[in-house]
Amino acid sequence: MPFAEDEIRAGLACGIGPDGHWHGWFSVRVHAEALRRLGLHPDQPTAEVTGTSPPGWWHAAAERHAYREFRRPPQQD
Repeated sequence: MPFAEDEIRAGLACGIGPDGHWHGWFSVRVHAEALRRLGLHPDQPTAEVTGTSPPGWWHAAAERHAYREFRRPPQQD
């Protein structure tokens, strides 16, 4: 793993969302110096977005496709 144990922290929270269903949230925090070693710190130019984001329909299609992959029954040989 590229990070030492004391350089990274993960957290998890669960609760009932506005729609009445249970949801989970997680966070991952990494010390800035550990990110700098990998060229990922926000102060470095390599960490900046250089292009435009894909259109909204592209994101929606990707999410539908990902959800479908998890619900697909196992294939029979």
